[in-house]
Amino acid sequence: MLISPSILSADFANLEEELDAIASADWAHVDVMDGHFVPNLTIGLPVVERLVEVSPVPIDTHLMIEDPDRWAPMYAELGAKSVTFHIEAAADPKTLARNLRALGARASMALKPKTPWEPYAELLPELDMVLVMTVEPGFGGQAFMADQMPKVRAVRESVRRYGGEVWIQVDGGVSASTIEQCAEAGADVFVAGSAVYNADDAAGNVDKLRALVAAHQH
Repeated sequence: MLISPSILSADFANLEEELDAIASADWAHVDVMDGHFVPNLTIGLPVVERLVEVSPVPIDTHLMIEDPDRWAPMYAELGAKSVTFHIEAAADPKTLARNLRALGARASMALKPKTPWEPYAELLPELDMVLVMTVEPGFGGQAFMADQMPKVRAVRESVRRYGGEVWIQVDGGVSASTIEQCAEAGADVFVAGSAVYNADDAAGNVDKLRALVAAHQH
């Protein structure tokens, strides 16, 4: 069970400090948005390259961008340890996943809320993680979509049948009040933005979320 705080809710003027504040987390989740695939624009390669250099934890990049077949491998090349592309934007997901792995990154595929899982289940052998979005991608601070839990369960069941070591990540509205639902459905990597950064104690919030998941496991 891994906690990956999203810096989308952090102070963009002080990202090194904000990363240090979550040194107790397992990953740092970095949302890359291009203003095309999603209506928002955040950060890109040069900023992520610097974040990789200063982060106390590995960087988990979530690419909400068009043409990930071209761009995603560049994030792996500069040191992002997990690179997530959106299946809705990928032209050749199998080749892309293999390219990411060849560059030393974990290959991950994301699904928007309206995108079904079943057509892509056959890609599991190429993947290290599946991200089930629990909000519409593009903006932080949205309300959690509980109606995505059956999809998390479906992915978990596919992983069980396949028998491989594939993580299931949830991202969007994950907080102290929703994280247990996610764990119950089968998620094991939890992205939390405002639930970590919207108070003064980011590290304490990470610990709190971890404790809730741990309590659920027992």
